[in-house]
Amino acid sequence: MANILQTEPNHWKYVSEGGATIVFSYCGPSHPDFDGTVLRLRKSIVTAVSSGKTKSQKDLDALTDGDEPDDPTIEYQVRCMERLIPQEYLPRLRTVMLDRSWLESLVQLQDSSRPEDRREKDEVDLDRKKGVLATDLVGGNWLAVEIKVMKPAGLNVQLKPKWAFLPSPRHLSEETKSVKTQTCRFCMQTHLRAHKGQQIVTNYCPLDLFSGDEGRIIKAICSLWDGWVASDATANNLKIFARGKFVTPSEAKLMLKNDACAGVELNAIRDAFAITLLRPLFQTPILHIISRLQRTLDVLDIEGLSKLWRETESSAPLYRTTFAPFFKQKDPASQSIPPSTPIGVSSLFLQAPEPDISDWINFLDNYLSPDKSKLDHSNPSPENLREYLMAYLLSATFKDCSIIIKLDFLDLLNPPEEDTSDSVTIIDLDPKSMKKLKSWEKLDQEIAITYATSTQQKKICIDQWQHSK
Repeated sequence: MANILQTEPNHWKYVSEGGATIVFSYCGPSHPDFDGTVLRLRKSIVTAVSSGKTKSQKDLDALTDGDEPDDPTIEYQVRCMERLIPQEYLPRLRTVMLDRSWLESLVQLQDSSRPEDRREKDEVDLDRKKGVLATDLVGGNWLAVEIKVMKPAGLNVQLKPKWAFLPSPRHLSEETKSVKTQTCRFCMQTHLRAHKGQQIVTNYCPLDLFSGDEGRIIKAICSLWDGWVASDATANNLKIFARGKFVTPSEAKLMLKNDACAGVELNAIRDAFAITLLRPLFQTPILHIISRLQRTLDVLDIEGLSKLWRETESSAPLYRTTFAPFFKQKDPASQSIPPSTPIGVSSLFLQAPEPDISDWINFLDNYLSPDKSKLDHSNPSPENLREYLMAYLLSATFKDCSIIIKLDFLDLLNPPEEDTSDSVTIIDLDPKSMKKLKSWEKLDQEIAITYATSTQQKKICIDQWQHSK
């Protein structure tokens, strides 16, 4: 196990942060344990007090003088994600021992690099004894592309591919069935944003990216690029990094192998980018794996899952006793509906506890078992509600994941020909919370109903794998 004291605090630079962690990239002298890595540190909430700021008690009860467990991110990847995604397509995660005084020095050096609004809310958790070392997928001397879905001297592209399939009509309402089965979720949500007055900068359709067809993949890449340019790199479905630097359209020449090229038009760079990115996307199995996992885990759609939730709750003896007058009504014309708990919210009648690591392991045991009795998805049973809830949460993880593709710098004259399928990594695979289901149901209804009632011509999205086994 690596120890952070093998490095100095000034060997690390601030990269980014999310709601739970802060990420620092190693930039110190060559070291076998730390070269090409980022350090992920857990955060804790800060509150204002008269003498300044102090960390809240969040997580302190779990930190004792005994052995602190490894970060749950590592356990979840090893025991769950590696059962679904081949290990070579996942980032390497390792535990690193931390030291409080070292962390204090790091904060003093790097805290000013953090956004001000973040500094007011949270900080590095100084009481943690363990952190996570992960593969640095966007730093270094290469080009990185992120699709919010290492070669030396290349690019990194990060893509967020989003939903890969059209749902089955079986559990959809009459209001939404016609649109949900012909227009993908992403395209309908793009329409909703336009309906609310937001500027639309892309005509990207995820089903093109997941199609397995070279022409459609090129179309998807060019659509993502056009959105990247139109939004000045603020659209989150495509991010590009060169030598660890976040690239904007005005800096597109940083993507070129020969950055001294003069007079190169942006469209020429786009064409080279699309051709170069096509090869790893076409060759990697990752897109097909994500598509298959999304659709086999979300077989009811949120509409069918919500219906099963209400059916399960209403069948509970305490529920029927509590709302007995509703069930005794004899006049169908005046019959009212008893109240129900929002999906995913625990009540006296139906509990929906957050899954822990043992729950996820047990779920995957069933999901991956070749001899398990198949669930009747056409008529889901209330006794299987928990399994359907967890399946939907896991599907949501794969709908919101990102993929990182490492590329050589762009050569306008000689596009790469070698197999680059091993340059693809899938990230952002943390489990989702039951608390999200309520808002997801509300958003889904708003997206579908707004689109269904629109007078504009409906878009036809082609799901290449809809009828494949």
